[in-house]
Amino acid sequence: MSSHVCGRILVRAASSTLSPLSPQWPSLTQRARLSWGCSVSGARCRSGATMRFLSTRQDLDFQLSRVQISSILRANEQAVSIPEFDGRGLSAVRKFESNQLAANTPNEDRRSAATCLQTKGMLFGVFDGHGGWACAQAVSERLLYYVAVAMMSQKGLEELEHCMEQSRPVPPILQWYKNHGDYNYRESASLYVEHLRVFWQELLDSEEHGDGMSPPDALYYAFKRLDTDISLEAQVPHSSDLIRSTAIQVAFAGSTACVAHVGTEGIHVANAGDCRAVLGVQEEDGSWSALPLSQDHNAQNEAELERLRAQHPPSERDTVVTDNRLLGILMPLRSFGDVRFKWSLELQQSVLESLESGIELDFLNLYQYTPPNYLSPPYLDVAPQLTYHSLRPQDRFLILGSDGLWDEMSSEEAVRLVGEHLSGIHLQAPVSPTERQLNLGQMQELLWKRRALAMPTLDPNATTHLIRHALGTGQYGELCQEKLASMLALPEDLARMYRDDITATVVYLNSDLVRQHR
Repeated sequence: MSSHVCGRILVRAASSTLSPLSPQWPSLTQRARLSWGCSVSGARCRSGATMRFLSTRQDLDFQLSRVQISSILRANEQAVSIPEFDGRGLSAVRKFESNQLAANTPNEDRRSAATCLQTKGMLFGVFDGHGGWACAQAVSERLLYYVAVAMMSQKGLEELEHCMEQSRPVPPILQWYKNHGDYNYRESASLYVEHLRVFWQELLDSEEHGDGMSPPDALYYAFKRLDTDISLEAQVPHSSDLIRSTAIQVAFAGSTACVAHVGTEGIHVANAGDCRAVLGVQEEDGSWSALPLSQDHNAQNEAELERLRAQHPPSERDTVVTDNRLLGILMPLRSFGDVRFKWSLELQQSVLESLESGIELDFLNLYQYTPPNYLSPPYLDVAPQLTYHSLRPQDRFLILGSDGLWDEMSSEEAVRLVGEHLSGIHLQAPVSPTERQLNLGQMQELLWKRRALAMPTLDPNATTHLIRHALGTGQYGELCQEKLASMLALPEDLARMYRDDITATVVYLNSDLVRQHR
Protein backbone atom coordinates (compact mmCIF):
# COMPACT_ATOMS: atom_id res chain seq x y z
CA MET A 1 0.00 0.00 0.00
CA SER A 2 1.51 3.36 -1.00
CA SER A 3 1.72 6.30 1.38
CA HIS A 4 -0.90 8.15 -0.72
CA VAL A 5 -3.36 5.29 -0.17
CA CYS A 6 -2.53 5.25 3.55
CA GLY A 7 -3.15 8.97 3.63
CA ARG A 8 -6.59 8.58 2.08
CA ILE A 9 -7.46 5.88 4.62
CA LEU A 10 -6.54 8.11 7.55
CA VAL A 11 -8.21 11.20 6.15
CA ARG A 12 -11.39 9.21 5.50
CA ALA A 13 -11.25 7.84 9.06
CA ALA A 14 -10.74 11.34 10.42
CA SER A 15 -13.70 12.78 8.54
CA SER A 16 -16.13 10.03 9.58
CA THR A 17 -17.98 9.66 12.83
CA LEU A 18 -18.74 5.96 13.23
CA SER A 19 -20.68 4.24 15.95
CA PRO A 20 -18.94 1.14 17.32
CA LEU A 21 -22.01 -0.77 16.17
CA SER A 22 -21.94 0.66 12.66
CA PRO A 23 -21.46 -1.95 9.93
CA GLN A 24 -18.72 0.30 8.50
CA TRP A 25 -16.63 0.03 11.68
CA PRO A 26 -13.66 -2.31 11.02
CA SER A 27 -13.33 -5.32 13.30
CA LEU A 28 -10.24 -5.37 15.47
CA THR A 29 -8.75 -8.21 13.46
CA GLN A 30 -9.34 -6.47 10.14
CA ARG A 31 -6.85 -3.71 10.85
CA ALA A 32 -5.39 -1.93 7.89
CA ARG A 33 -1.65 -2.26 7.45
CA LEU A 34 0.58 0.74 6.87
CA SER A 35 3.31 -0.25 4.43
CA TRP A 36 5.74 2.52 3.62
CA GLY A 37 8.14 1.88 0.74
CA CYS A 38 11.40 2.92 2.37
CA SER A 39 14.88 3.16 1.03
CA VAL A 40 17.41 0.78 2.54
CA SER A 41 18.84 3.51 4.74
CA GLY A 42 15.37 4.29 6.05
CA ALA A 43 16.01 7.98 5.43
CA ARG A 44 12.86 8.71 3.47
CA CYS A 45 9.91 7.07 1.73
CA ARG A 46 10.20 6.52 -2.02
CA SER A 47 6.93 8.28 -2.68
CA GLY A 48 8.21 11.40 -0.92
CA ALA A 49 4.70 12.07 0.41
CA THR A 50 4.18 14.54 3.21
CA MET A 51 3.01 12.38 6.12
CA ARG A 52 0.65 14.63 8.01
CA PHE A 53 -3.01 13.73 8.36
CA LEU A 54 -5.90 14.82 10.51
CA SER A 55 -7.28 12.58 13.27
CA THR A 56 -10.66 12.64 14.99
CA ARG A 57 -8.97 13.90 18.15
CA GLN A 58 -5.75 15.60 17.24
CA ASP A 59 -3.49 16.75 14.47
CA LEU A 60 -1.63 13.58 13.52
CA ASP A 61 2.07 14.17 12.91
CA PHE A 62 4.14 11.25 11.68
CA GLN A 63 7.39 13.23 11.86
CA LEU A 64 8.64 11.79 15.13
CA SER A 65 12.38 12.13 15.59
CA ARG A 66 14.61 9.14 16.21
CA VAL A 67 14.98 10.23 19.83
CA GLN A 68 11.20 10.42 20.27
CA ILE A 69 10.74 6.99 18.68
CA SER A 70 13.32 5.41 20.98
CA SER A 71 11.77 7.13 24.01
CA ILE A 72 8.34 5.67 23.20
CA LEU A 73 9.71 2.20 22.52
CA ARG A 74 11.81 2.11 25.71
CA ALA A 75 9.24 3.53 28.13
CA ASN A 76 8.23 0.13 29.55
CA GLU A 77 11.39 -1.90 29.10
CA GLN A 78 12.86 -3.98 31.91
CA ALA A 79 16.19 -5.78 32.37
CA VAL A 80 17.06 -7.95 35.38
CA SER A 81 20.27 -9.91 36.03
CA ILE A 82 19.89 -13.07 38.12
CA PRO A 83 22.64 -14.23 40.53
CA GLU A 84 24.12 -17.54 39.40
CA PHE A 85 23.90 -18.83 42.99
CA ASP A 86 21.28 -17.54 45.42
CA GLY A 87 22.08 -19.67 48.49
CA ARG A 88 19.57 -22.38 47.53
CA GLY A 89 21.13 -23.61 44.32
CA LEU A 90 22.36 -22.67 40.86
CA SER A 91 20.10 -20.69 38.55
CA ALA A 92 19.28 -21.78 35.01
CA VAL A 93 18.58 -18.12 34.13
CA ARG A 94 21.33 -15.54 33.63
CA LYS A 95 19.05 -12.57 33.07
CA PHE A 96 15.81 -11.60 31.44
CA GLU A 97 14.55 -8.60 29.49
CA SER A 98 10.98 -7.51 28.87
CA ASN A 99 9.03 -4.73 27.21
CA GLN A 100 5.50 -3.70 26.26
CA LEU A 101 3.97 -1.35 23.72
CA ALA A 102 0.26 -0.57 24.01
CA ALA A 103 -2.24 -0.13 21.20
CA ASN A 104 -5.31 -0.24 23.43
CA THR A 105 -5.90 2.42 26.04
CA PRO A 106 -5.24 1.15 28.62
CA ASN A 107 -2.95 -1.68 27.57
CA GLU A 108 -4.73 -5.07 27.78
CA ASP A 109 -1.48 -7.12 27.93
CA ARG A 110 0.22 -8.05 31.19
CA ARG A 111 3.50 -9.80 32.11
CA SER A 112 4.92 -11.43 35.23
CA ALA A 113 8.29 -12.71 36.41
CA ALA A 114 9.26 -14.19 39.77
CA THR A 115 11.69 -16.52 41.53
CA CYS A 116 10.18 -19.38 43.57
CA LEU A 117 11.51 -18.93 47.13
CA GLN A 118 10.03 -22.08 48.70
CA THR A 119 10.90 -24.32 45.75
CA LYS A 120 13.35 -24.12 42.85
CA GLY A 121 13.18 -22.37 39.50
CA MET A 122 11.75 -19.18 38.05
CA LEU A 123 8.33 -18.41 36.59
CA PHE A 124 7.64 -16.14 33.62
CA GLY A 125 4.24 -15.29 32.17
CA VAL A 126 2.69 -13.28 29.35
CA PHE A 127 -1.05 -12.56 29.41
CA ASP A 128 -3.15 -11.13 26.59
CA GLY A 129 -6.47 -9.67 27.75
CA HIS A 130 -9.59 -9.14 25.67
CA GLY A 131 -12.87 -7.46 26.49
CA GLY A 132 -10.81 -5.11 28.68
CA TRP A 133 -7.72 -5.52 30.83
CA ALA A 134 -9.39 -6.73 34.05
CA CYS A 135 -8.92 -10.47 33.60
CA ALA A 136 -5.32 -10.23 32.39
CA GLN A 137 -4.53 -8.04 35.38
CA ALA A 138 -5.97 -10.50 37.90
CA VAL A 139 -4.35 -13.53 36.28
CA SER A 140 -0.93 -11.85 36.10
CA GLU A 141 -1.11 -11.13 39.85
CA ARG A 142 -2.42 -14.50 40.98
CA LEU A 143 -1.44 -17.35 38.68
CA LEU A 144 2.23 -17.54 39.64
CA TYR A 145 1.25 -17.79 43.32
CA TYR A 146 -1.02 -20.74 42.56
CA VAL A 147 1.77 -22.51 40.66
CA ALA A 148 4.34 -21.86 43.41
CA VAL A 149 2.00 -23.03 46.19
CA ALA A 150 1.15 -26.22 44.29
CA MET A 151 4.87 -27.08 44.06
CA MET A 152 5.46 -26.54 47.81
CA SER A 153 5.84 -29.52 50.11
CA GLN A 154 3.40 -30.54 52.82
CA LYS A 155 5.79 -29.15 55.43
CA GLY A 156 6.03 -25.80 53.68
CA LEU A 157 2.27 -25.48 53.39
CA GLU A 158 1.84 -26.37 57.06
CA GLU A 159 4.19 -23.52 57.95
CA LEU A 160 2.13 -21.10 55.83
CA GLU A 161 -1.08 -22.20 57.52
CA HIS A 162 0.43 -22.01 61.00
CA CYS A 163 1.59 -18.44 60.40
CA MET A 164 -1.88 -17.45 59.18
CA GLU A 165 -3.53 -19.01 62.23
CA GLN A 166 -1.12 -17.22 64.57
CA SER A 167 -1.43 -13.91 62.66
CA ARG A 168 2.30 -13.97 62.06
CA PRO A 169 4.13 -12.87 58.90
CA VAL A 170 3.91 -15.55 56.23
CA PRO A 171 7.21 -16.71 54.67
CA PRO A 172 7.55 -15.14 51.21
CA ILE A 173 6.49 -17.48 48.41
CA LEU A 174 7.77 -15.51 45.42
CA GLN A 175 10.35 -12.84 44.74
CA TRP A 176 8.63 -10.63 42.19
CA TYR A 177 10.40 -8.58 39.54
CA LYS A 178 8.06 -5.66 39.02
CA ASN A 179 8.41 -2.91 36.47
CA HIS A 180 7.73 0.70 37.42
CA GLY A 181 4.51 0.68 35.36
CA ASP A 182 3.05 -2.51 36.82
CA TYR A 183 -0.26 -2.21 38.64
CA ASN A 184 -1.91 -4.32 41.36
CA TYR A 185 -5.54 -4.77 42.42
CA ARG A 186 -4.96 -3.50 45.96
CA GLU A 187 -8.66 -3.40 46.81
CA SER A 188 -9.00 -7.12 46.04
CA ALA A 189 -5.75 -8.24 47.70
CA SER A 190 -7.48 -9.64 50.80
CA LEU A 191 -9.91 -11.63 48.63
CA TYR A 192 -7.04 -13.07 46.59
CA VAL A 193 -5.08 -14.06 49.70
CA GLU A 194 -8.18 -15.66 51.21
CA HIS A 195 -8.78 -17.86 48.18
CA LEU A 196 -5.08 -18.73 47.83
CA ARG A 197 -5.24 -19.92 51.44
CA VAL A 198 -8.28 -22.08 50.68
CA PHE A 199 -6.26 -23.58 47.85
CA TRP A 200 -3.32 -24.57 50.04
CA GLN A 201 -5.68 -25.84 52.76
CA GLU A 202 -7.18 -28.24 50.21
CA LEU A 203 -3.68 -29.35 49.24
CA LEU A 204 -2.93 -30.00 52.92
CA ASP A 205 -6.06 -32.14 53.18
CA SER A 206 -4.82 -34.24 50.29
CA GLU A 207 -2.96 -37.33 51.48
CA GLU A 208 -0.96 -37.52 48.25
CA HIS A 209 0.58 -34.04 48.27
CA GLY A 210 3.77 -35.02 50.11
CA ASP A 211 6.77 -33.25 48.56
CA GLY A 212 4.58 -31.12 46.34
CA MET A 213 3.49 -31.32 42.73
CA SER A 214 5.89 -31.55 39.83
CA PRO A 215 6.13 -28.37 37.70
CA PRO A 216 3.82 -29.66 34.91
CA ASP A 217 1.18 -30.87 37.40
CA ALA A 218 1.42 -27.59 39.31
CA LEU A 219 1.02 -25.53 36.14
CA TYR A 220 -2.00 -27.49 34.93
CA TYR A 221 -3.74 -27.53 38.31
CA ALA A 222 -3.03 -23.82 38.92
CA PHE A 223 -4.59 -22.80 35.58
CA LYS A 224 -7.74 -24.79 36.27
CA ARG A 225 -8.07 -23.78 39.90
CA LEU A 226 -7.58 -20.05 39.35
CA ASP A 227 -10.18 -20.02 36.58
CA THR A 228 -12.62 -21.77 38.90
CA ASP A 229 -11.95 -19.16 41.62
CA ILE A 230 -12.49 -16.32 39.13
CA SER A 231 -15.84 -17.83 38.17
CA LEU A 232 -16.98 -18.35 41.78
CA GLU A 233 -15.88 -14.87 42.91
CA ALA A 234 -18.27 -13.32 40.42
CA GLN A 235 -21.22 -15.30 41.80
CA VAL A 236 -20.98 -14.66 45.56
CA PRO A 237 -21.53 -11.56 47.75
CA HIS A 238 -18.54 -9.43 48.77
CA SER A 239 -17.71 -6.93 51.48
CA SER A 240 -17.81 -3.93 49.15
CA ASP A 241 -19.37 -2.88 45.87
CA LEU A 242 -15.90 -2.17 44.47
CA ILE A 243 -14.67 -5.73 45.08
CA ARG A 244 -17.93 -7.07 43.68
CA SER A 245 -17.72 -5.02 40.49
CA THR A 246 -14.04 -5.92 40.05
CA ALA A 247 -14.80 -9.63 40.40
CA ILE A 248 -17.51 -9.41 37.74
CA GLN A 249 -15.30 -7.43 35.37
CA VAL A 250 -12.56 -10.04 35.75
CA ALA A 251 -14.96 -12.92 35.05
CA PHE A 252 -16.70 -11.38 32.03
CA ALA A 253 -13.46 -10.17 30.44
CA GLY A 254 -10.93 -12.78 29.32
CA SER A 255 -7.23 -13.46 29.05
CA THR A 256 -4.96 -15.94 27.35
CA ALA A 257 -1.83 -17.04 29.21
CA CYS A 258 1.56 -18.54 28.47
CA VAL A 259 3.64 -19.41 31.55
CA ALA A 260 7.10 -21.00 31.70
CA HIS A 261 8.82 -22.62 34.67
CA VAL A 262 12.58 -22.54 34.08
CA GLY A 263 14.76 -24.77 36.26
CA THR A 264 18.03 -26.63 36.01
CA GLU A 265 16.15 -29.72 34.86
CA GLY A 266 14.54 -27.95 31.91
CA ILE A 267 11.69 -25.73 30.78
CA HIS A 268 8.01 -26.49 31.38
CA VAL A 269 5.55 -24.37 29.40
CA ALA A 270 1.79 -24.15 29.97
CA ASN A 271 -0.17 -22.33 27.28
CA ALA A 272 -3.85 -21.49 26.91
CA GLY A 273 -4.67 -19.27 23.94
CA ASP A 274 -2.55 -17.55 21.31
CA CYS A 275 0.44 -16.24 23.25
CA ARG A 276 3.57 -18.16 22.30
CA ALA A 277 6.82 -19.57 23.71
CA VAL A 278 9.79 -20.11 21.39
CA LEU A 279 13.27 -21.39 22.22
CA GLY A 280 16.29 -19.82 20.54
CA VAL A 281 18.84 -22.50 19.59
CA GLN A 282 22.36 -21.74 18.31
CA GLU A 283 23.55 -24.37 15.83
CA GLU A 284 27.15 -25.54 15.46
CA ASP A 285 27.75 -23.21 12.51
CA GLY A 286 26.60 -20.21 14.57
CA SER A 287 23.21 -19.87 12.86
CA TRP A 288 19.96 -19.64 14.83
CA SER A 289 16.90 -21.87 14.76
CA ALA A 290 13.53 -21.58 16.49
CA LEU A 291 12.08 -24.45 18.52
CA PRO A 292 8.37 -23.91 19.36
CA LEU A 293 7.44 -24.76 22.95
CA SER A 294 3.73 -23.96 22.56
CA GLN A 295 0.95 -24.15 20.00
CA ASP A 296 -1.50 -21.36 19.20
CA HIS A 297 -5.05 -22.23 20.21
CA ASN A 298 -6.98 -20.59 17.41
CA ALA A 299 -8.80 -21.51 14.21
CA GLN A 300 -5.53 -22.04 12.33
CA ASN A 301 -4.82 -25.04 14.58
CA GLU A 302 -6.71 -27.97 13.04
CA ALA A 303 -6.16 -30.24 16.04
CA GLU A 304 -7.63 -27.56 18.30
CA LEU A 305 -10.66 -27.19 16.04
CA GLU A 306 -11.32 -30.92 16.14
CA ARG A 307 -10.91 -31.01 19.92
CA LEU A 308 -13.49 -28.27 20.29
CA ARG A 309 -15.98 -29.74 17.82
CA ALA A 310 -15.78 -33.14 19.51
CA GLN A 311 -17.08 -31.59 22.75
CA HIS A 312 -20.42 -30.60 21.18
CA PRO A 313 -23.23 -32.36 19.30
CA PRO A 314 -22.65 -33.12 15.60
CA SER A 315 -25.44 -30.66 14.75
CA GLU A 316 -23.17 -27.82 15.97
CA ARG A 317 -20.12 -28.82 13.98
CA ASP A 318 -20.50 -25.93 11.54
CA THR A 319 -21.46 -23.30 14.12
CA VAL A 320 -19.01 -23.80 17.01
CA VAL A 321 -16.35 -21.92 15.04
CA THR A 322 -17.44 -19.51 12.31
CA ASP A 323 -15.34 -16.86 10.58
CA ASN A 324 -12.33 -18.30 12.44
CA ARG A 325 -13.88 -17.32 15.78
CA LEU A 326 -15.56 -19.18 18.60
CA LEU A 327 -19.30 -18.76 17.92
CA GLY A 328 -18.24 -16.07 15.46
CA ILE A 329 -16.96 -13.82 18.28
CA LEU A 330 -13.79 -14.92 20.09
CA MET A 331 -10.47 -15.65 18.37
CA PRO A 332 -8.56 -17.61 21.07
CA LEU A 333 -10.10 -21.01 21.74
CA ARG A 334 -8.80 -21.32 25.34
CA SER A 335 -8.73 -18.58 27.97
CA PHE A 336 -9.27 -17.46 31.54
CA GLY A 337 -12.55 -15.70 32.41
CA ASP A 338 -14.92 -15.26 29.45
CA VAL A 339 -17.79 -16.66 31.49
CA ARG A 340 -20.27 -15.70 28.78
CA PHE A 341 -18.83 -18.67 26.85
CA LYS A 342 -18.80 -20.95 29.92
CA TRP A 343 -21.86 -20.23 32.08
CA SER A 344 -25.41 -21.16 31.27
CA LEU A 345 -27.60 -18.29 30.08
CA GLU A 346 -29.63 -18.57 33.29
CA LEU A 347 -26.55 -18.11 35.48
CA GLN A 348 -25.35 -15.14 33.45
CA GLN A 349 -28.72 -13.44 33.72
CA SER A 350 -28.94 -14.16 37.44
CA VAL A 351 -25.53 -12.61 38.17
CA LEU A 352 -26.20 -9.50 36.09
CA GLU A 353 -29.62 -8.96 37.63
CA SER A 354 -28.18 -9.24 41.15
CA LEU A 355 -26.07 -6.12 40.70
CA GLU A 356 -27.07 -3.12 42.76
CA SER A 357 -28.13 -0.17 40.67
CA GLY A 358 -25.51 2.09 42.23
CA ILE A 359 -22.59 0.15 40.79
CA GLU A 360 -21.00 1.65 37.70
CA LEU A 361 -20.77 -1.30 35.32
CA ASP A 362 -21.27 0.22 31.90
CA PHE A 363 -18.85 -2.32 30.51
CA LEU A 364 -21.44 -5.04 31.07
CA ASN A 365 -23.52 -3.60 28.23
CA LEU A 366 -21.08 -5.47 26.02
CA TYR A 367 -22.27 -8.75 27.48
CA GLN A 368 -26.01 -8.19 27.51
CA TYR A 369 -26.46 -10.11 24.27
CA THR A 370 -26.43 -13.85 23.71
CA PRO A 371 -23.77 -15.29 21.38
CA PRO A 372 -25.35 -16.92 18.33
CA ASN A 373 -25.92 -20.70 18.47
CA TYR A 374 -25.29 -20.80 22.22
CA LEU A 375 -26.80 -24.26 22.64
CA SER A 376 -24.47 -26.52 24.67
CA PRO A 377 -22.16 -24.51 26.99
CA PRO A 378 -19.45 -24.46 28.07
CA TYR A 379 -17.71 -23.64 24.78
CA LEU A 380 -14.47 -22.49 26.33
CA ASP A 381 -11.92 -23.93 28.73
CA VAL A 382 -8.61 -22.83 30.23
CA ALA A 383 -6.94 -26.27 30.39
CA PRO A 384 -3.36 -25.50 29.30
CA GLN A 385 -1.35 -27.46 26.79
CA LEU A 386 1.89 -28.56 28.46
CA THR A 387 5.34 -28.83 26.86
CA TYR A 388 8.62 -29.96 28.41
CA HIS A 389 12.12 -29.36 27.04
CA SER A 390 15.32 -30.65 28.62
CA LEU A 391 17.97 -27.95 28.43
CA ARG A 392 20.97 -28.42 26.14
CA PRO A 393 24.15 -26.32 25.81
CA GLN A 394 22.93 -24.90 22.47
CA ASP A 395 19.68 -23.60 24.01
CA ARG A 396 20.45 -19.92 24.53
CA PHE A 397 17.21 -18.07 25.25
CA LEU A 398 13.44 -18.35 25.54
CA ILE A 399 11.03 -15.82 24.00
CA LEU A 400 7.53 -15.35 25.44
CA GLY A 401 5.27 -13.04 23.44
CA SER A 402 1.66 -11.99 23.13
CA ASP A 403 -0.04 -12.41 19.77
CA GLY A 404 0.59 -8.74 18.98
CA LEU A 405 4.24 -9.69 18.42
CA TRP A 406 3.50 -12.82 16.38
CA ASP A 407 1.03 -10.92 14.19
CA GLU A 408 4.01 -8.92 12.95
CA MET A 409 6.81 -11.51 12.69
CA SER A 410 7.43 -15.24 12.60
CA SER A 411 9.04 -17.26 15.39
CA GLU A 412 12.09 -17.79 13.19
CA GLU A 413 12.49 -14.06 12.56
CA ALA A 414 12.17 -13.28 16.28
CA VAL A 415 14.83 -15.85 17.19
CA ARG A 416 17.18 -14.54 14.49
CA LEU A 417 16.80 -10.96 15.73
CA VAL A 418 17.42 -11.86 19.38
CA GLY A 419 20.23 -14.27 18.50
CA GLU A 420 22.11 -11.74 16.40
CA HIS A 421 21.46 -9.10 19.05
CA LEU A 422 22.99 -11.46 21.62
CA SER A 423 26.04 -12.50 19.58
CA GLY A 424 26.57 -9.26 17.69
CA ILE A 425 27.17 -11.37 14.57
CA HIS A 426 24.98 -11.17 11.48
CA LEU A 427 25.47 -14.32 9.44
CA GLN A 428 24.94 -14.18 5.68
CA ALA A 429 24.49 -17.34 3.63
CA PRO A 430 26.73 -17.64 0.55
CA VAL A 431 25.19 -16.57 -2.75
CA SER A 432 23.57 -19.69 -4.17
CA PRO A 433 23.96 -20.87 -7.80
CA THR A 434 20.35 -19.87 -8.43
CA GLU A 435 20.96 -16.36 -7.12
CA ARG A 436 23.94 -15.98 -9.43
CA GLN A 437 21.57 -16.27 -12.40
CA LEU A 438 19.56 -13.21 -11.34
CA ASN A 439 19.31 -10.18 -13.58
CA LEU A 440 20.66 -6.81 -12.51
CA GLY A 441 17.42 -5.61 -10.90
CA GLN A 442 16.93 -8.84 -8.97
CA MET A 443 20.53 -8.80 -7.82
CA GLN A 444 20.12 -5.24 -6.54
CA GLU A 445 17.06 -6.33 -4.54
CA LEU A 446 19.03 -9.26 -3.09
CA LEU A 447 21.83 -6.90 -2.06
CA TRP A 448 19.34 -4.57 -0.37
CA LYS A 449 17.97 -7.48 1.65
CA ARG A 450 21.45 -8.67 2.65
CA ARG A 451 22.48 -5.15 3.60
CA ALA A 452 19.36 -4.75 5.75
CA LEU A 453 20.27 -7.89 7.73
CA ALA A 454 23.69 -6.43 8.58
CA MET A 455 22.48 -3.09 9.97
CA PRO A 456 23.64 -2.45 13.58
CA THR A 457 21.16 -2.69 16.45
CA LEU A 458 19.90 0.48 18.10
CA ASP A 459 18.66 -0.96 21.43
CA PRO A 460 20.58 -2.55 24.30
CA ASN A 461 17.36 -4.35 25.30
CA ALA A 462 16.52 -7.27 22.98
CA THR A 463 12.76 -6.97 23.53
CA THR A 464 12.84 -3.33 22.45
CA HIS A 465 14.84 -4.50 19.43
CA LEU A 466 12.04 -7.01 18.66
CA ILE A 467 9.25 -4.42 18.95
CA ARG A 468 11.16 -1.92 16.82
CA HIS A 469 11.49 -4.49 14.04
CA ALA A 470 7.93 -5.76 14.48
CA LEU A 471 6.52 -2.32 13.64
CA GLY A 472 9.25 -0.77 11.51
CA THR A 473 10.55 -3.42 9.11
CA GLY A 474 10.40 -2.32 5.49
CA GLN A 475 10.14 -4.15 2.21
CA TYR A 476 13.66 -5.56 2.27
CA GLY A 477 13.96 -6.22 5.99
CA GLU A 478 15.42 -2.78 6.70
CA LEU A 479 14.23 -0.50 9.49
CA CYS A 480 11.96 2.14 7.96
CA GLN A 481 11.96 5.30 10.06
CA GLU A 482 8.78 6.64 8.42
CA LYS A 483 6.81 3.43 8.89
CA LEU A 484 7.87 3.19 12.54
CA ALA A 485 7.02 6.84 13.15
CA SER A 486 3.59 6.41 11.57
CA MET A 487 2.74 3.37 13.70
CA LEU A 488 3.82 5.10 16.92
CA ALA A 489 2.16 8.44 16.12
CA LEU A 490 -1.32 7.00 15.56
CA PRO A 491 -3.76 8.45 18.11
CA GLU A 492 -5.69 6.30 20.56
CA ASP A 493 -8.80 6.10 18.40
CA LEU A 494 -6.86 4.66 15.44
CA ALA A 495 -3.93 2.71 16.90
CA ARG A 496 -5.88 -0.49 17.61
CA MET A 497 -7.07 -0.61 13.99
CA TYR A 498 -3.47 -0.96 12.78
CA ARG A 499 -1.73 -3.03 15.45
CA ASP A 500 -2.28 -4.90 18.70
CA ASP A 501 -0.74 -4.55 22.15
CA ILE A 502 2.72 -6.13 22.09
CA THR A 503 4.45 -7.81 25.03
CA ALA A 504 7.75 -9.67 24.80
CA THR A 505 10.00 -11.30 27.40
CA VAL A 506 13.39 -12.83 26.58
CA VAL A 507 14.89 -15.22 29.17
CA TYR A 508 18.63 -15.83 28.73
CA LEU A 509 19.62 -19.34 29.78
CA ASN A 510 22.75 -20.32 31.69
CA SER A 511 24.41 -22.52 29.08
CA ASP A 512 27.52 -23.04 31.27
CA LEU A 513 25.33 -24.56 33.98
CA VAL A 514 23.81 -26.99 31.48
CA ARG A 515 27.29 -28.06 30.34
CA GLN A 516 28.30 -28.71 33.97
CA HIS A 517 25.22 -30.87 34.51
CA ARG A 518 26.02 -32.88 31.40
